[in-house]
Amino acid sequence: MKYVYTDKHHLHDPRTEIEASGLNEPRERPARLDEIAKALASDTTFEKVELTTHGLGPIKDVHDPTMVDFLSDAWARFQTQVRESREVVPDVFAMSSLRLGMDGGRAPLPVDAQLGWYCFETTTPLVAGTFEAATAAVDVALTATDLVLDSLSAAPVAYAACRPPGHHAAYNLYGGYCFFNNVAVAANYALNRLGSDAKSGAGSRPRVSILDVDYHHGNGTQQIFYQRQDVQFVSLHADPTRAYPFHLGFAEETGAGDGAGANLNLPLAANTNDEEFLSALEVACKAVVEFKPEILFVSIGFDISATDPLGDFAVTPEGFTRIGAKIAALGLPTVIVQEGGYDVSRLGEYALCFLRPFANR
Repeated sequence: MKYVYTDKHHLHDPRTEIEASGLNEPRERPARLDEIAKALASDTTFEKVELTTHGLGPIKDVHDPTMVDFLSDAWARFQTQVRESREVVPDVFAMSSLRLGMDGGRAPLPVDAQLGWYCFETTTPLVAGTFEAATAAVDVALTATDLVLDSLSAAPVAYAACRPPGHHAAYNLYGGYCFFNNVAVAANYALNRLGSDAKSGAGSRPRVSILDVDYHHGNGTQQIFYQRQDVQFVSLHADPTRAYPFHLGFAEETGAGDGAGANLNLPLAANTNDEEFLSALEVACKAVVEFKPEILFVSIGFDISATDPLGDFAVTPEGFTRIGAKIAALGLPTVIVQEGGYDVSRLGEYALCFLRPFANR
């Protein structure tokens, strides 16, 4: 089974969370992906593939181009226009209530004001290498997508070892440790490639499904595709009445406009165990089968584990194997994209448990 990984993720190495919470290490740090990469490299079942660059076009097809341009030089501009700072976070946010009773609103010009226009929370600092790391993460997802698209008839699988993660990044907002929505960019890119084939007579209107099994709801992925009928978003996650991102991820959010019915949220209770998670996954997989996608994208988060410091689920290593086996059994061409997971000491183990059923199908 092929996987795509790059050391460029080390360029995003934030420290703010240590100071903010008293942690010995920030939750979202390079060691997360290092542990997964080390585990995959030790197992001959997996073959590493170097990323190929795709430019900013696929990112700007999904995200507001002005946000992409902002992120490209925001850290550097802050150093010269505001003050020198290793990490850059917003001081004020452009909340809609600030303009209650007024129309419109416009993007601010100063870089310190723009931070609160494009970022929705304070745990996602910019450092000098953030933009390069974030674009490389997208290229990891796109390279894995190319691997799958290039051999569709064999129902291939590829794993994109992405960091920073992506599923909280929305059309024109970053946050939740995420800058660009890796899985959303990859899904849209796949549709563009599949659409080109369809126009040449190779098939009908293409569809893809995104199955998100991270502990946290993929609010950004949902928002990006909420009104589209060619992308199905299905998410199993902690009930937002108690868990981040709090404002999205409720069962009644089912899509709108052309996307009505293409969004399925399955919020879960605290202490959800293997059997309970797999029961909800059965519902999710049934919805995917009914949607009939050409490709399945999986946002995998190992923060559903019983040992994760940010979650309250109770999924075991055996549970990860069974979850992987259940999704693999769908027999679809599949791109697996890494999202969360913060018990660094166990991430390699969890990754192998989840991925091996795909390698063996």
